[in-house]
Amino acid sequence: MLLQCLKRNKIQKKYDPTKDDIQRIISFFSNPIVMVTRQTAIKIRKAHRYLGLFLGIQFLIWTISGMYFSWTDIDEIHGDHFKKEILEQTAFSDLLGTTQLEIEQPVRSMELLEIAGSPYYWINGTTLYNARTGNKKNETTQQEAQQVANRYMQPELKVSGIKRIEEVDKHHEYRGRPLPAYEISYETPQNLKAYVAIENGEFQAVRHRKWRWFDFLWMTHTMDYEGRDDFNTFVLRAFSLLGLITVVSGFTLWYISSPTMRKIGEKT
Repeated sequence: MLLQCLKRNKIQKKYDPTKDDIQRIISFFSNPIVMVTRQTAIKIRKAHRYLGLFLGIQFLIWTISGMYFSWTDIDEIHGDHFKKEILEQTAFSDLLGTTQLEIEQPVRSMELLEIAGSPYYWINGTTLYNARTGNKKNETTQQEAQQVANRYMQPELKVSGIKRIEEVDKHHEYRGRPLPAYEISYETPQNLKAYVAIENGEFQAVRHRKWRWFDFLWMTHTMDYEGRDDFNTFVLRAFSLLGLITVVSGFTLWYISSPTMRKIGEKT
């Protein structure tokens, strides 16, 4: 439109545009499709292509992990099918009162726990006292830990070994839980393990092969390759932002190259 306007007036020494010419020029520069030059379009295509190549692998990982999360039973991942469905709470009698215990510090919290069939007071989240004798208990033994696990796990499961763990790294399946603890292994194809805290004899967790797959995919989904549990990592935020840019550039390419949008732009 602009070229036609200039050609029509090229014979004039002094360009004196008409009202229609001015309107055509305004329409030309106000059309966003025309304003995008070929060089700009090429840059957008390159940015979209390289971003897609760079982010494509992570997009695929997000898709695969998301499908796995949505198609798996979270109760099965937690290992509930390895545990007994109903646990009867044991009723104890002839228990001592807290005033009868030789506690050096004031009692801020107290919990009655059962360890291998015996009642214990868990005082201030730090110390165990036998609720019948008042004796202080230093830690749970291996035999007691196995009895605790037997109370929670299915009776047909056979123990293959038990070991004490003092520390774990950030990627360990028992990370973020009380240490030291006992790791109880079972004779199963799923490499089943149960964990019991030594300080208070509490049953902590069940881990098996499907849980480990879930944990690995969760790490790749959240992109927390340091501790696996942080959903606000810088890497995840950066990839999310780049993913948004990729989508926007794709829509922009469609807009500036669509014949339909060009026709609409020419009409306006």
